[in-house]
Amino acid sequence: MHRYTLSCSAEAGDLEPVVIAVHELIHRLPVTAKSLEKDGIRVEEGNVIDRHYNGPILIEAIRTNRTIKITPSSGAYKGVPVTVTPIRDRDGNAIGAIGVVDITGIFDLATLMENQSAIIKQVCGKDPCPLPSEQSHSKR
Repeated sequence: MHRYTLSCSAEAGDLEPVVIAVHELIHRLPVTAKSLEKDGIRVEEGNVIDRHYNGPILIEAIRTNRTIKITPSSGAYKGVPVTVTPIRDRDGNAIGAIGVVDITGIFDLATLMENQSAIIKQVCGKDPCPLPSEQSHSKR
């Protein structure tokens, strides 16, 4: 039986089973992780993409020992909202970090609701939308 260790010196291979499990759990959204002292791992579409990954937000989450929700301006996930949180030891010290692409950050529901009327007019051209002739029951 294999043994995996989560520690400040965990290697990509130690993190891989947890990262793959989280990846599957969140419907194969990209997941990254690294330990404090070693390179990390990046998983996308069911595959390990990189076993020497050192994303800037992972490094920052370890350094600050805080969860970070941000849209990075550089790196592999430039322009894509991510959430990264520290992996802590029993004393609360950051020994690593794990991050996911944050699909909740892609949609700003409040702004969508504020602009709903304008969006409908832009898509449909006029109210009501859909027009009576475009409604699904009229096509049956």
